[in-house]
Amino acid sequence: MTKPAKKPALGRGISAIFGNSPEVAINSIKDKNADKIVGNIIELELDLIETNPFQPRTSFNEEELQGLASSIEELGVVQPITVRKLDGENKYQLISGERRFRASKLARLKTIPAYIRIADDNESLTMALVENIQRQDLDPIEIALSYQQLIEQVNLTQDQMSKRVGKKRSTITNYLRLLKLAPIIQ
Repeated sequence: MTKPAKKPALGRGISAIFGNSPEVAINSIKDKNADKIVGNIIELELDLIETNPFQPRTSFNEEELQGLASSIEELGVVQPITVRKLDGENKYQLISGERRFRASKLARLKTIPAYIRIADDNESLTMALVENIQRQDLDPIEIALSYQQLIEQVNLTQDQMSKRVGKKRSTITNYLRLLKLAPIIQ
């Protein structure tokens, strides 16, 4: 049985845009050539991406990751990850798509399609938490911890939080109450 031809990637790599320049110094949208990277999907080397320290998901099911890796081997990465450019470095930090990122590594890919953003720590935290809060597969404690982290680190009120994540204020309050339960009950 022959392997199907590899599908073309969604975006272009940095080298296709800038040649084989070792350093692409883009730290803000005002920098030269920022418009060619920021807001675009490019093929980004996995080695240039670091995971997000604000990731609310605390566990990743290895069997599901293996299944996703198999799918990626067969079809490629269907939806790009989102990353932010780190200041002064030729490195990027994951904002959303950690499962796709991990599965791509398991599939031994060298690059992954990535949507590039410029974001500070607070914006990155907000995007990562809101994206994950909207998912159906987080448990209630992970959601509550995400709400609490966002409220504390970005200095939001529960009202502001409810607008940001599209949930009722009472829903947020109820999730936060779970954190007052004894750890054994949580």
